[in-house]
Amino acid sequence: MKNIFPPFRLIFVMFALVFYPSCGEEFLQVKPLGEINAQNFFQEEKQGGWAINAIYNQMRSWDFVSFPYLGMTDIVSDDAVKGSFPADAERLNAFDDFIYDSRNPEDIRQTWRGYYQAIFRANVAIDGIPRIPKMNETLRKKWLGEAHFLRAHFYFNLVRWFGSVPLITKPLTQDEFYTQERASVEKLYEQIKSDLNVAISSLPLKSAMEPIDLGRVTKGAAAGLLAKVFLTQGDFTNAAKWAKEVIDSKEYSLYPDYARLFRKEGENGVESLFEIQATALEASYAGATVFNMVQGVRGSPNLGWGFNNPSDDLVRSYEPGDPRRDATVLYVGEVLPDGSGVIEDNPSMENERYNQKAWVESHPGLQDNGPGNIRILRYADILLIAAESLNEINNPTEALKYLNQVRQRARGTRTTVLPDVVSVDKVTLRERIWKERRIELAMEQQRWFDLVRTGQVEKVMKNLGKNFIKGKHDLFPIPQTEIDLSEGKMTQNPGY
Repeated sequence: MKNIFPPFRLIFVMFALVFYPSCGEEFLQVKPLGEINAQNFFQEEKQGGWAINAIYNQMRSWDFVSFPYLGMTDIVSDDAVKGSFPADAERLNAFDDFIYDSRNPEDIRQTWRGYYQAIFRANVAIDGIPRIPKMNETLRKKWLGEAHFLRAHFYFNLVRWFGSVPLITKPLTQDEFYTQERASVEKLYEQIKSDLNVAISSLPLKSAMEPIDLGRVTKGAAAGLLAKVFLTQGDFTNAAKWAKEVIDSKEYSLYPDYARLFRKEGENGVESLFEIQATALEASYAGATVFNMVQGVRGSPNLGWGFNNPSDDLVRSYEPGDPRRDATVLYVGEVLPDGSGVIEDNPSMENERYNQKAWVESHPGLQDNGPGNIRILRYADILLIAAESLNEINNPTEALKYLNQVRQRARGTRTTVLPDVVSVDKVTLRERIWKERRIELAMEQQRWFDLVRTGQVEKVMKNLGKNFIKGKHDLFPIPQTEIDLSEGKMTQNPGY
């Protein structure tokens, strides 16, 4: 899949001419023009493929994988701090300090815009692919399954960030641009689960994928995301059911070496359920992201920007000798993972350490031609979803089995660290699983969502001296531009 980014010319022309409404002021002012549009585009089978690829392509945009994403996942949590030097992108301190509002920083609006652009692309594909006159029906079903999965993924993040948001499941007409209201959280989750069930019934297993399609979403990815959705809702019975569905499929396993899992060799490997694909093409930046650059070593030898740095609190949270700490954090004076150099001190930096999981070795082009895949859902996460859910439905023995598989992989051949957890006390085991999730998934943009869904966020933030207000900062503000453009039909979250 990493090599199928070109020929998007026609689909990009279409998306340049037909704009989704709830994406910000500059988009709302554009009228559909030109010969190619969503109504007359879907005439050939290959155009359906272009439409699906255009959805994937949106996930490599700045709005998806850079400051907006990192600010609203890692930096806002206890895992990371802004990084770089104090005056650089100073607005990101708003996430560290809980001083953002409905107008600032711009990154919140960029997230909203980027996700609704992606939803627009998914809706165009879901609406248009069934109208292609002649095409392979198995392929039609598969592509529709991919579009439904991706739309579910987009709405899942939006509902966790903002609560109730507009639910749009079809391309809108101009008359509908300014009429969108927020759907209830319950209705959003119904749609997310409906989309994932369509995906599960439509997509192939990972083992059935052609090599060229490796990286596209699969039945296992849809089942795994559905497990996480149920976990977030507190439906532990169904979360356990769908996590076990993935485990029992035998399609996935833990990658033997935790540190190398985040190198190129680990991409789309045995542990991968879903990753955002990226590649550094020689001739263009069409397949790359800035995800690696913005988190890279600031200065020689890696020439990154040095943002989203692991926090002191995260570093302190590891058990003694846990090798995952060194696999997650890069320190000054440390040799880079490929041995190409030693990280030099940058006097302008505060809290100078870096997210090793975002590090990439030398590649074509400049640093913004980032080739590293972004891990969204992996098998260790599924095992921990199973462990947490099973403990909550009073099956601690099986919960321990899955929890300890994660710990066993982490310690590798070491025998004196990360002993198996043995407690079957429900409260104790719950807290051990929550801690394991933090360590195993550190700096992978998961921590904030876990803190909120488990009800730990207020205590954790206040223990760190953060200006967190319960009932307000559990959600992000709806961008004020969206409220203004709707003439009040869109309402604001409490406290903003």
